Amino acid sequence: MVTRIRARLALLARGWAEDVLLVIDGGTIVRAEPGAARYPADLDADIVIPGLTNAHSHAFQRALAGKTEHRAGAGRDSFWTWRRSMYRLVQRLDAHRFEAIARQAYVEMLQSGYTSVVEFHYLHREPAGTGNAETMFEAIHSAASVTGIRLTYVPVLYQRAGFDDDAVTPGQRPFALTTARFLDHQERAAETASGTIKVGIGVHSLRAVGETSLRQVAARAGETGAPMHLHVAEQQREVDECLAAHGQRPVRWLLDRFEIGEPWCLVHATHMDADECRDLAMSTAAVCLCPTTEANLGDGLFPLPDYLRHGGRIAIGSDSHVSINPFEELRWLEYGQRLRSQSRNVASMQNPHVGRELFEHALAGGAQAAGNGAIGLEQGAPADLVVLDTGDPMLAGHHPATLLDALVFSGYRLPIERVMVDGKWRVAGGEHADRSEAARDFARALANLETGP
Repeated sequence: MVTRIRARLALLARGWAEDVLLVIDGGTIVRAEPGAARYPADLDADIVIPGLTNAHSHAFQRALAGKTEHRAGAGRDSFWTWRRSMYRLVQRLDAHRFEAIARQAYVEMLQSGYTSVVEFHYLHREPAGTGNAETMFEAIHSAASVTGIRLTYVPVLYQRAGFDDDAVTPGQRPFALTTARFLDHQERAAETASGTIKVGIGVHSLRAVGETSLRQVAARAGETGAPMHLHVAEQQREVDECLAAHGQRPVRWLLDRFEIGEPWCLVHATHMDADECRDLAMSTAAVCLCPTTEANLGDGLFPLPDYLRHGGRIAIGSDSHVSINPFEELRWLEYGQRLRSQSRNVASMQNPHVGRELFEHALAGGAQAAGNGAIGLEQGAPADLVVLDTGDPMLAGHHPATLLDALVFSGYRLPIERVMVDGKWRVAGGEHADRSEAARDFARALANLETGP
């Protein structure tokens, strides 16, 4: 089925263009013609922009949002105290509940302008169900298929509790697989790949796997071309423990032992010294930054200006889903740097408009992290796009140069009218077609979680 969209204004790779004809066939943009004459179209749109990739998601953690904001006891709360709440949630999940939670998260992503998600998945066993690892993947696959979001499923290996531990803790047992079983699972998952579902691979972190297992996983990524993801240097404690175990900081240890490059996505990389920052930026790997989660957990601030000066590539992710809004992630990425440097427009290195620069970083870096090819509103790219409502007050008085600044730095309800993924409209009138049913099933899943054994 061919769809034609006539956009008064569209953000193409070369910049904003007027009177753009977008012709979509089979889920692909086959024509993107600016300055086109009047022509019949299925949809007249005021402003069209590319959809963004949510490059780091733990879908099940959507059930925790707002439920860990109380002091856990004497002393300071931290990532490590939050993690105990996450483990308690895990023990009550089964595949049915997990699917309802993931479906709600994916609906919210689409309504906020994410058209693609990288699901970083290590909850391989059903703690409250059969214990079958495949059922949890099937829940993710179903949630993505029903909502229509483009999915890169990244199964993640998790084998130990820390650098000096040989086993997982009781709370981590639902995550643990042998390397052989994990690789078998990844291979089976890859067999289900389709036009909108890709499969990557990863390890949870350096503290959760040893070097031998990491090499086996990296080898699979190299053999298959799968995106390779892992958490690294998210907390200072991890850096300290890596120094004690290996005599090196985590990012340096990785760079010295592995060929880190475009297929790799390092998540967080919050705590780096200047040499690590420079060398990681020059490696061409992407770093996925999750500012709302990193702020919520008290992780710290990524050294963004130095990383960008060396040509570093970034993606963004909603991680624990305390917020599902790509523009808020970009806003807080910049605001953190402003607070630290006591200056403004810190990330504006190539473009004087920081909103535009951040958006373009997230667009390119997210596609790289997801293993997607052509991106944007260009011939041959997937038809993943967002139509903005120019009647919304957020955009009032703005011209093309400031439109993305408005989206990033105006903390109001997003002016999203429609969202298309793979040539199919998934959001219309600002709402996903599955919104009401997904919300109802989500509420039931959380009620069961709260009252279940």
